[in-house]
Amino acid sequence: MAEAQLKPKSVDGTKPEGAAKSHQGEGSTVEAPPPPDIAEPDPGLTPEEAEHARKRYLLRRFWISARGYWSRHGDSFAWPCTLGLLAMIVLNVGFQYGINLWNRKIFDAIERHDAGTVYYLSAVFLPLVLGSVALVTAQVLVRMMIQRRWRSWLTKAVIQRWLANGRYYQLNLIGGDHANPEARISEDLRIATESPVDFIAGVIVAFLSASTFIVVLWTIGGALTLPVGGSMITIPGFLVVAAVLYAGITSTSIAFIGRNFVAVSEVKNQTEAEFRYTLTHVRENGESIALLGGEEEERNDVDRTFGKVIRQWALLAGQHMRTTLVSQGSSLIAPVVPILLCAPKFLEGAMTLGEVMQAASAFTIVQAAFGWLVDNYPRLADWNASARRIASLMMSLDGLERAEHNDSLGRIQHGETEGEAMLSLNDLSVSLDDGTSVVKETQVDIEPGERVLVSGESGTGKSTLVRAIAGLWPWGQGSVNFRAGSRLFMLPQRPYIPSGTLRRATAYPRAADDWSEEEIKGALKAVGLDYLSARIEEEAPWDQTLSGGEKQRLAFARLLLHDPDIIVLDEATSALDEKSQDQMMQTIIRELPKVTIVSVAHRAELEAFHSRKITLERRDGGAKLVSDIDLIPRKRKSKSLLRRMVPRHSRSKRGATGK
Repeated sequence: MAEAQLKPKSVDGTKPEGAAKSHQGEGSTVEAPPPPDIAEPDPGLTPEEAEHARKRYLLRRFWISARGYWSRHGDSFAWPCTLGLLAMIVLNVGFQYGINLWNRKIFDAIERHDAGTVYYLSAVFLPLVLGSVALVTAQVLVRMMIQRRWRSWLTKAVIQRWLANGRYYQLNLIGGDHANPEARISEDLRIATESPVDFIAGVIVAFLSASTFIVVLWTIGGALTLPVGGSMITIPGFLVVAAVLYAGITSTSIAFIGRNFVAVSEVKNQTEAEFRYTLTHVRENGESIALLGGEEEERNDVDRTFGKVIRQWALLAGQHMRTTLVSQGSSLIAPVVPILLCAPKFLEGAMTLGEVMQAASAFTIVQAAFGWLVDNYPRLADWNASARRIASLMMSLDGLERAEHNDSLGRIQHGETEGEAMLSLNDLSVSLDDGTSVVKETQVDIEPGERVLVSGESGTGKSTLVRAIAGLWPWGQGSVNFRAGSRLFMLPQRPYIPSGTLRRATAYPRAADDWSEEEIKGALKAVGLDYLSARIEEEAPWDQTLSGGEKQRLAFARLLLHDPDIIVLDEATSALDEKSQDQMMQTIIRELPKVTIVSVAHRAELEAFHSRKITLERRDGGAKLVSDIDLIPRKRKSKSLLRRMVPRHSRSKRGATGK
């Protein structure tokens, strides 16, 4: 959990006035539609049928979001670019037809030894070629513009939903097929938006080309009469029949040979993502691995993961090899077939050389159109796999978003306190996403300036309670309320260090130039990092360079700069020695005397810096607050449930003992 400057949500789940917009995709024009209804599987389906239905729904789920690019909330350039691309495709097919006619006329002229016509057609050829090349080039430009803008639009939409309301964090807490979301957003979403544009453009080109040149074949070839068993059989449009039969044979062959392409590609993409995750995990935990001498074990793990990738690539290579055998053989045979079919008519004088060459050109174009799916089947398989992976992430986000608006699932409410309390937990119960209680029925009021230590043995849910206070843990009952306009700042055990300069790392999550250089240096000096002041503009891998203690000191420097109203420390001094820990706490109390502190820690020495201590104890059905004592006696009004249950003289006695 990273530090975050937060403003509490109101009870109805909306943001209060002035709340930060960054969690909702500030600056983005993407308007995300509500998640679709839950698709419940038919209980009567077999496991295989259910899996097939799930995959079909994943593709449908992808299109539910992806087609929004062309909606009224999508990109304003979407339809102009799409219609422009369609117009260029139609015009280019017209140029292809013109070149096809040119082939007929030039060979007829050569056959007649008509030099004048040959020279004229040679001059005409250049404009035809230039026009076709210009149209194809423009098609590539517009097609890639659609792909780029569609990917940008959908990526922003997914990232906006992923980062909203802490869902990027909550995905780690729930089950589902959403592992490695960063790979799905960066790689799978790219393939899922690039390929459909290529496919649809290719299908349109194939359809128009096939339709146009089938007419050419029918017109030129006419009927073919063959002697069979003493009788004559006439085949009308024999070139068209031959083209359809030839395409049917090659397409059926490739479909049969490549029937496992989709499944193999899907598994290959998954293993690639797992391999990337393994390498990233090693990099992010390099220091711990090096200190423990775990290189050999990590290498074995990387080798195992990479071995899976290689095995899947071997299977995919076999699929490619078999499909290439058919497609390459087809590409070599296709130009010869129409010449052999037209040879009898040419030798009889029923066809001119120009008609033969025109038929051969048209036959090749028709075969290319019919064979388009054959040639693109591997990419179609890759697209299926990528679209399903990004749709799986979308479905997990759907579940989280749906839960945010469904009271029956149990949601912790966030609102404003009544009276003078800075923070109040009202009958707060924290549970897992399956309903299992972690912390149950906690009632605590914390007044301005109080410093409260939350204690309890490991596993009692202290950190979970902290996440619920921050709004990162949504499941449970009751409410977390803050004083209106108050600002909360979280310090986790492992501070997040962004890339870039040390100045940016110190100012995070606000911009580096929000404070002057002197203010940044002053904060670093206050926490004992003044020796780094000369390097605040230096870009370096600070996350790897700084020690655990230095990172925690840097987090306290951020705290001083942001000057919040409430601080939540979750083992925020665990990497510091006792003396350094005391210095940090003394600095915070001295520099921010009015701040309210809630600490989660195990060290007993921290009691000296807190005015109050509450203890959680594990119980059946969830941990409960069993003790609430004063470490520094003071008068205050409290609505704590425990304080209503425990007599005042008992509390005072325990408070004196705890000093």
